[in-house]
Amino acid sequence: MLLNSFVGSVVLLAGGAAAHGAVTSYIIAGKNYPGYQGFSPMNSPNVIQWQWNDYNPVTSATDPKLRCNGGRSATLAAEAAPGDEITAIWQQWTHSQGPILVWMYKCPGSFSSCDGSGAGWFKIDEAGFHGDGRTVFLDTERPSGWDIAKLVGGNKGWTSKIPQNLAPGNYLVRHELIALHQANAPQWYPECAQVVIKGSGTKEPPASYKAAIPGYCNQNDPNIRVPINDHSIPQTYKVPGPPVWRGE
Repeated sequence: MLLNSFVGSVVLLAGGAAAHGAVTSYIIAGKNYPGYQGFSPMNSPNVIQWQWNDYNPVTSATDPKLRCNGGRSATLAAEAAPGDEITAIWQQWTHSQGPILVWMYKCPGSFSSCDGSGAGWFKIDEAGFHGDGRTVFLDTERPSGWDIAKLVGGNKGWTSKIPQNLAPGNYLVRHELIALHQANAPQWYPECAQVVIKGSGTKEPPASYKAAIPGYCNQNDPNIRVPINDHSIPQTYKVPGPPVWRGE
């Protein structure tokens, strides 16, 4: 779901970094949360977002940075309840090809000891490709058949719902863009934030909805290593990872 416009409090990106992008702020349960300002860290000492190292893409499906862009624990956490909305804002995004994935992970204890390891990640949202393969192909720029194109231009957001009846606890929420604009050369852009889920929910996703990160995909999977400029291949796309869990 597209948030049409949001004026963030972050500074404009400079130089080569402007070609890439990261989540730079959030709206969670109606409350605004600034994100981590990686090029001006002193301006964001207390945020809900794990502090990533740079805007550069992860290029390997086995890189430990795939989990949270190499980020580390944050000092704050947002509060929300099942059914509330989470919107991630990208101040800058350029590429019109690739999927959007939104994940959550229940920490076994405090955030300070939570590293997102093991097969505990579950998807709460995803968006892929809707082209017809006749006029809109996998690599078509305008109009793009990819939902990720709605983020192009900056100050755009993607809104997802926290699953109904989700059990309370400390959770990581992970937003991931997989840029596929270069043939056979995927680029991952993941960021994580901390959210405390309140309420009286009792449900957690079964094992069939969970995966490890890294581990949910392989470098040579057909939906990861995509010859995107080849119009002779089927012009369809399956978002990688387990199915989305909505709390049913």
